[in-house]
Formats: sequence, C-alpha cells, structure tokens
Amino acid sequence: MVKKEMIAMLLAGGQGSRLGVLTTRMAKPAVPFGGKYRIIDFPLSNCINSGIDTVGVLTQYQPLRLNTHIGIGIPWDLDRNIGGVTILPPFERNINTDWYTGTANAIYQNIEYMESYNPDYVLILSGDHIYKMDYEVMLDYHKSNKAAVTIAAMPVPVEEAKRFGIVITDEERRITEFEEKPDHPHGNFASMGIYIFNWKVLKEALIANAEQPNLDFGKHVIPYCHEKDMRLFAYEYNSYWKDVGTLNSYWEANMELIDIIPEFNLYEEYWKIYTKCETLPPQYLAAGSEIEGSIIGEGCEIYGKVYHSVIGCDVHIGPNTVVRDSIIMNKSRLGSDCEFNKTIVAENSLIGNNVRTGTGDEVENETDPAIYTNGLVTIAEHTILPDGISLGKNSVISGVFEKEDFKDRMLAPGKTLIKAGEML
Repeated sequence: MVKKEMIAMLLAGGQGSRLGVLTTRMAKPAVPFGGKYRIIDFPLSNCINSGIDTVGVLTQYQPLRLNTHIGIGIPWDLDRNIGGVTILPPFERNINTDWYTGTANAIYQNIEYMESYNPDYVLILSGDHIYKMDYEVMLDYHKSNKAAVTIAAMPVPVEEAKRFGIVITDEERRITEFEEKPDHPHGNFASMGIYIFNWKVLKEALIANAEQPNLDFGKHVIPYCHEKDMRLFAYEYNSYWKDVGTLNSYWEANMELIDIIPEFNLYEEYWKIYTKCETLPPQYLAAGSEIEGSIIGEGCEIYGKVYHSVIGCDVHIGPNTVVRDSIIMNKSRLGSDCEFNKTIVAENSLIGNNVRTGTGDEVENETDPAIYTNGLVTIAEHTILPDGISLGKNSVISGVFEKEDFKDRMLAPGKTLIKAGEML
C-alpha cells in the first residue's frame, strides 16, 4: 500500500449563489480572479508550495469549467504517478447513492480514496478562499500539540462573527468550546474551514455520524470530536485571508490587488501562485491609451483608458473607452466611446459602442438586493449588448440583446434583465 504522511481534500463543489450570475455556469472555485487566475489556484498552489503532492478535489455543481482548468494538475506540478491531483465527483454505488449533501458527507463518500494512501493526517480545505498558507507549519503545530484535530482560526470583526464557526480556547490554544454560526457569539476567533485531522480520528468521526442529514464539519464532526474529549487545538493565522463568497467581497479582493502597497502580494518569488495559462501574445497599449494602477492580462489590446481596474487576458478595450474601478474578465470585447464604472464584466462578453455603466442613483436591486449591492453593475458571461445602452447602479444583465429590449436605451438602477433561456 502507498503511504503518504498527509493528503489534502479540497472541497470545490460549491454553487456560490451569492456571486449571482457569475456562478450560473460554473462552480465558485472556477471563477476568474486577479486577471489571470481562478479562485481554486490559491489553495492548489498552497498545497504544492507546502510540499503536499496528493490532493483530492471534490466537485459537484457545474464542474466542467473547473475540471478543464485543473486537468491532470500540470501547472501545479501535481501530475504524479503516485498521488497528484484527482477529481472526485459524486458517483453511483450499489446502495446509498447520493449527491454530496454537506461538507463532511462529501469527505465521507470518499473514505476509500483516502484509505488508499494510508495517511497519518488529512488536511481539509475549501476551494473558494484567497490566501497563502504554509500547511507544513500548521502540521508541525498539530504534531507538537499531539492534537487529534487542529482548526486554522483567525480574529474577525465582532459584528461578522456570527457568519463563522467560533472557537473558544484556553491559554494553550486548546479548544474548550466550538459554536457553529452562533446568533450571539461568545468570541470572535473564527474557524477558516481549514482542518488537520489524524486520519483515524477523521474516519471514526465520519462513520459515527454518517447518518446525519447534510453531514457537516462545523455542525457534526467537530462537535463529535469535542464531546469525545479529543485534543482539539486552534492554529492562529494572522495574514491575508479573504472569503470571496459575495459579489462585493469578490470585487474588493480584486481591487486590493492593485493598492499602492497590496496587502496580498501576487509577486512573491518564494510563494508563487500557479495557474493554467494559454499561449497569448504580449499586451498592446495603443498610442493615446492610458493605464493607471491596474492589472492588465496577457494578450490584451488597450486603445482606451484604464484606471484602478483588473483586466483579464485577451481583452479588447476600444478607443476613447474609460474603465474605472472595474473587473473585465478574459476574452471580453468593449467597444469605443464607452464608460465603465464599478462594473464586473464576465468572460466572453461583447459590449457595443457608447455604452455607459454605473449611472443614476443607488437603488436596491429588485430581485436579489442582498447580492447586487454597493453600486456594482454585473454583466454575465457571453452577454452581448448593443450600442448606446446605459446600465444603472446595482443592475444585473445577462443574455443576447437588441436595442428593442431596452426602454429608452437604458436599464434603470436596481433592475435585473436576464433573457429567458439564456441562463440554462
């Protein structure tokens, strides 16, 4: 039997509904980030930078784009004969066939995969966070405490604590209490959803709780280990970590990359972020174009002006077009004489000439006020917009449109326009 000290299980099946139309056709970890990356590149790069060469990626919702991106793991040096990266979708069994119904249920359904490596430790990761972490340091901490479970945790603002699992520890960082998303949290030391388990402990906890509906780490597995008086420790993490689960946090995380001194640095030589790259020509900046405080991906042609924005790869920005505080994703085409303000344009979109975004007052979105907020304009992938259209703040649009689809050539602030059949 193959023997690995620690393997990683990367949960990447999330729908990411709070990202709205960005995740209609792909799982959240496949969403582009930072001009050339996808969200899942960050935990995968952390794994190989930490010396972990065996990673199971658990997929479920809209997995095609994610599977294509990961392939056999070449960009991350995870194309190994023994170990490497393995895509683990739900599969049919003789009995008890089911979709993954919770984070821990997904791991439980892959006990055989983990068993095949006979690991000492199993690292559980989420596929939708932006951060750099050396998991080897966390493993050393786990071993030094003779822990059964170690949970990576960090302080969060008190007002946000109820969104997380909250850990209460003693002076040695041993966990004395664990509350999953409490209404009235007793602290602000929050679980990051990163766990190291002794393999025997994880296997016992999963089997003992297998019948729980929607089997979950925070609700079932961690409380089980705590009730059994196992040694649970918190590993404090104090560097950059961002849950990009909402449109606004996703936009903010992209904008933070282009701060004068970015808190999250993509350019460190010793901790590279790897990704699958197409072979593209260099960027072309035309005479009269302007770029200020922005990331510009490979293969771009810029004829207009770009300020404080993140531009993906193979993007065309037409003459006299101004892009501000925006994210323009791969292979999108923006016409001439346009103005884009605080806008997310998803991949493969085609925008006509004289288009204006971010116009008018900030009005609550009519269909999803909790998703489309903070004045952002969201344009879904493969959207085609005709010339002369304006899109108001907190609006969202998806589909292939003609001028006749718009009253007064505008989509008012807070409006949603999704063409029937476009989102299938």
